[in-house]
Amino acid sequence: MEAGDGRYWIYPTGGNALFAWSSPDMRQWQRGARLLSLDAIGWIGDDGAPRHFLWAPDMVAANGGWYLYYSVGPQNPTPSRIGVALCQSLAGPCADSGKPLIHDGGNRFEAIDPAVFVDPKDGTAYLYAGGSAGARLRAWVLKPDMISLDRELQVATPQHFTEGAFMFERGGTYYLSYSSGKWRDASYSVHYATAAAPTGPWSYAGAILASDATYKGPGHHAVLRDPKDGRWYIAYHRWEGQRGDGPYAGQRRIAIQPLAFAADGAILPIRME
Repeated sequence: MEAGDGRYWIYPTGGNALFAWSSPDMRQWQRGARLLSLDAIGWIGDDGAPRHFLWAPDMVAANGGWYLYYSVGPQNPTPSRIGVALCQSLAGPCADSGKPLIHDGGNRFEAIDPAVFVDPKDGTAYLYAGGSAGARLRAWVLKPDMISLDRELQVATPQHFTEGAFMFERGGTYYLSYSSGKWRDASYSVHYATAAAPTGPWSYAGAILASDATYKGPGHHAVLRDPKDGRWYIAYHRWEGQRGDGPYAGQRRIAIQPLAFAADGAILPIRME
């Protein structure tokens, strides 16, 4: 989730193409033009897989422009990859960089769920990725061009990590939040850890979102500090109208709720509404 041009923006999973959705108030949303499609990515068939899809995009502002990072599947056992495209605006259109940014690489690592964080302290851009079957987190420093890797960093995988990492900073503390459990059942949830630096070491701090009697499997989220009033929000998806512990079928829905902090900086667990 992003804020810019007087509107709020969300970039959901798309399948054959990725689209931006925008809103003036976080309540009424409108889908915009296509950002990027499979047929515009020249390298997408290089892995030999018979079918591909796009998911888990992340839009990031840098260098006076916008960069869209995205997952290319299928994943496991087919090698997964992460790509990056340069965008003309928050609404696109976007042009792929011409090459994958990260390959699967083996060693129980799947190149999925990219999240880029530009440290407000020194402008360093960090890329976090990985998860699912390997349940392993990896991180890199990006070069200033935002489409090339500088170097990989040694980071630990935090407790209860499955996928969907997201990093933000508040009051000098770095918050690494992520999804845990299986995306199709009630175990899916959002947890977080904190650190004094964007590379850890992490101090596990607990769950932010977990299934309840009404909403199931909340996960794969993003956090936004509203530039209009400084308030914090979390956007995530969840299963609605489901009973039991799963597995569930159908489509998940996006929800946006305020994110609150205790006096010591801890994130307060969210009651889904």
